[in-house]
Amino acid sequence: MTLPSAEIQIHWTNIAALLIIRNEREYNAAVKRLNELLDEIGDNEKHPLYRLLDTLGTLIHVYEEEHYPIPDATGAEVLRFLMEEHGLTQSDLPEVGSQGVVSEILNNKRELNIRQIRLLAEKFKVSSAVFV
Repeated sequence: MTLPSAEIQIHWTNIAALLIIRNEREYNAAVKRLNELLDEIGDNEKHPLYRLLDTLGTLIHVYEEEHYPIPDATGAEVLRFLMEEHGLTQSDLPEVGSQGVVSEILNNKRELNIRQIRLLAEKFKVSSAVFV
């Protein structure tokens, strides 16, 4: 069944504000709306508004990719950031190695190896891809 153009226009007028993100104000409203939908719907794909939640999440993602790009970072930079966020010192990371090994990694004199990356990803509950 197809909707006549006038009917589509009436419906669009009512929902456009939910699906258009052109500026920071609309972005903030969309994020607030998404959080409210997530609180109500969660991951229930059978909920009648699940597709709205999914669409809104995609639109927010596109806006963020354009306006808030994540800069490329080395594994050492990511590790430094996570250490600062968690209030950790070099000696708080025995899974990486000695304080000297951690220091060499943070000063770009040594690369993180696969074992260290796996352990750090577990410790900080992030994807191992952030360190690569």
